[in-house]
Amino acid sequence: MKGELYLVVCAAGAASEVGRFVGMAQDDGWEVQVVATPSALDFIDVPALERQTGRPVRSRYRKPHEPKPPRADAFVVAPATYNTINKFAQGIADTYALGVLAEAPGLGLPVVVLPFVNEALSSRTAYRRSVRDLQADGVRFVLDRDGDPWERALAELRAATSGSAKG
Repeated sequence: MKGELYLVVCAAGAASEVGRFVGMAQDDGWEVQVVATPSALDFIDVPALERQTGRPVRSRYRKPHEPKPPRADAFVVAPATYNTINKFAQGIADTYALGVLAEAPGLGLPVVVLPFVNEALSSRTAYRRSVRDLQADGVRFVLDRDGDPWERALAELRAATSGSAKG
């Protein structure tokens, strides 16, 4: 087993395909915990993802009596939206998903971001600055548009964790 992978899912059309990425990551040896932004819950098949991972999809902070989830060893944010990328860069942690992401760079945990941002938004100075700021914190981005985006995200995860992953 490579460790605990937190897959942070945002509200973008590609979110309906995250089950495919979960399967790819599991085949690669990861235990996957899906963390959804509140808006992403309407874009994913929560029961199917829970069956696939054997875990509840998390979208809120746990209550004191609820068990703690396993700690993450790595993160993939996919699909990552303009909103989430900009909030992540600014340190805004107003959702559970952003809260767990906010700590990751400071803990030295690998983070891979697969943006699903349209051309108009990706051309904005604020977005480009957010990408640069996150990269300066060690966050990796899958920015090229060639091939299968999910395979590119998995390849970037492998590169980010080579030498640091368990097993």
